[in-house]
Amino acid sequence: MARGLHRWSGLLFGLAIALAGLPAAAVEQVPYQMELDAVVRAGAVSASVEVVNAGARWQGASGIRDLRTGRPAPVNGRVRIGSTTKTFVATVLLQLVGEGRLRLEDSVEHYLPQLVPNGDAITVRQLLTHTSGLFDYTEDQQAVPLSGAAFLEQTRFRTFEPHELVKIATRHEPYFRPGASFRYSNTGYVLAGLIIRKVTGLPYGEEIKRRILRPLGLTHTTVPGTSAAVPGPHPHGYLTIRTDDSVERVDVTRMNPSWAFSAGEMISTPRDLNGFFQALLGGQLLRPAQLQEMRTAVATDPQGVAYGMGLWSQTRPCGVKVWGHGGRLPGYKTTVLRSDDGERALTLVYSPSTVNGTPEFLASEELIDKVFCGKQ
Repeated sequence: MARGLHRWSGLLFGLAIALAGLPAAAVEQVPYQMELDAVVRAGAVSASVEVVNAGARWQGASGIRDLRTGRPAPVNGRVRIGSTTKTFVATVLLQLVGEGRLRLEDSVEHYLPQLVPNGDAITVRQLLTHTSGLFDYTEDQQAVPLSGAAFLEQTRFRTFEPHELVKIATRHEPYFRPGASFRYSNTGYVLAGLIIRKVTGLPYGEEIKRRILRPLGLTHTTVPGTSAAVPGPHPHGYLTIRTDDSVERVDVTRMNPSWAFSAGEMISTPRDLNGFFQALLGGQLLRPAQLQEMRTAVATDPQGVAYGMGLWSQTRPCGVKVWGHGGRLPGYKTTVLRSDDGERALTLVYSPSTVNGTPEFLASEELIDKVFCGKQ
């Protein structure tokens, strides 16, 4: 364990930048290293980004790969993408809808009989739009603790079965009756993964590989299952443990992500995620009717975020509308955004310093606004 965060402050600065073969003029038009370094100065151990702006592509990294060696953070390293997994899952389900193999108005009971109380009143659509009312199993911090020492002792290396996660959720009363409101729930996407297997006969991860990863050549994106390793070059993820007299950052890069299953277990890179969202929103993966369903978003909070199906939209302060998704699990935070016109895209990942990571979040917002709003 690493004690005393101040020891590392001298190491947390921009150490790596990749220009991906761009001409000098294109590089000068998209200088984001300063903003990326600011995310690290705010407390992140590492941060990396890929920005696409009017055809120019820029990749950069800041901070260090790991606290033990102090080596530079890798550019385009592999990271755990958390809930951005949901966009892949929703895409596969909507492909099945386009093929006539299921309907959005079909009930959970139809595919997964007797698994969910009141399952005949909950539809596939409601699972994908977080309007099912099902309790989010990750909010049961006794059954699935995701922070502090309890995560290290109870969750980190344990194998959870997806049906077990559903049972944890259904021990709790629903938030509301199906379709009555919106509340983000990982339980719905665990069920979505199980429905994919029921309809296709293959695990959801195999369908993602067959339908998305291989056709698009996303060779650095994986569905790890119960494997604890992050393959290939990657920044390490850290969990902050606070006691009365110390602050410790524990390396939690290795973990069994089965507790997240189809709600958040995948691993990818900034380049692969930008490529996936470009193909998805550009109409390469879904038929027009299903893409329209995915993009039909309902406002979820006063900040103007609206959620569709595995996809959310937001209008930035300058008036630019973006589409994307974010993800977070112990050690990593991911944000993927694409402008509505497709001209600009960003994937930003970093290892946050605290559970809420507020300082890094505010710094990341400055970078996002520079990309999409041209702020200097």
